[in-house]
Amino acid sequence: MKNSSMGCVRMMVETNKPYLGMVLIQLIYAGMALLSKLAVTKGMNPYVFVVYRQALATLALSPFAFFLERELPAKLSCKLLFKIFLVSSGITVSLNTYYIALNYVTATLLVASSNVIPALTFLFAVLLRIERVKMSERHGRAKVIGSAVALGGAIVYMYVKGPPMFSATHTQISNPNAKSDSIKGCLIMLGSNISFALYLVAQDPIVKEYPALLRLTNLQCFFTSIQSSIWAVAMERRPSSWNLGWGLNLITVAYCAVVVTAVTYWLRIWVVEKKGPVFVAAFTPMALLFTAIFSAIMWEETFHWGSAGGAVLLVGGLYAVLWGKHVEGKSELKSESEDTEDESKSKEETA
Repeated sequence: MKNSSMGCVRMMVETNKPYLGMVLIQLIYAGMALLSKLAVTKGMNPYVFVVYRQALATLALSPFAFFLERELPAKLSCKLLFKIFLVSSGITVSLNTYYIALNYVTATLLVASSNVIPALTFLFAVLLRIERVKMSERHGRAKVIGSAVALGGAIVYMYVKGPPMFSATHTQISNPNAKSDSIKGCLIMLGSNISFALYLVAQDPIVKEYPALLRLTNLQCFFTSIQSSIWAVAMERRPSSWNLGWGLNLITVAYCAVVVTAVTYWLRIWVVEKKGPVFVAAFTPMALLFTAIFSAIMWEETFHWGSAGGAVLLVGGLYAVLWGKHVEGKSELKSESEDTEDESKSKEETA
């Protein structure tokens, strides 16, 4: 009987591993936002933070990139290396502006605004004619309407407060709700999301040209650490700002570099292989939920009904875009399969 129950437990765990993996990824992202907010609020320079994070991520990924992908037939030319360097600037701008925004807005708002990246990516892909929109099809309308709703939800979340769902009884670790700081932080965060969306659009042709994903990620981490070093030196002249110490700053950098970059990378790839990319993307809003809960518990952050309404619109728009992409992918596979069948029939008739 005992062996039978243990077997059932093992089977349940095995079946639900992808779900558990995605929940863990979203918890890790929530932890990144909360730890980063705490470190920056306590005085860590955001420019220096990015340099150390990307440099340590490069070191952490290097052995895996070398040993696991050494037999892949992916060659680097000077031209391709320059392209990767240019594309990496999107991450550099996105990360630096992300951590600057932490001075002005809450961790929950940062995570919420990140959910708009799929809609922005779709918009830029359409403008650059990388993505096709078929308004005559359901999936085409879903992607367009979902993008508009997600963007609208992000604006509502950022600027419409309304009455509080609950009130904080203690002072928060910063004052992000001052109107001028909030607007400034939201605009900086919007710039960060736009930069990352453009990076994702530019990433697509690079991946096709250089399919060694670990090596590509490692190169991009290396290039962003160099670019961020130049940015940090230009913006911060005090040598004392580069001193991490052995406390919160070092823990946060190590967490973001090793756990966020390395662990989530592997987990995401594993889940994509098991369940597909749409399954992975569908869990994205969970990080917002975790961050809001932990922020309320740790910092007694006030959450407003207006923000809750914006979050609902944002998540609903995101799922509409994901559904449209999923249906579009299925219809494309179906048409490719039909084309293959037609070709094989015509060959048989000719023979």
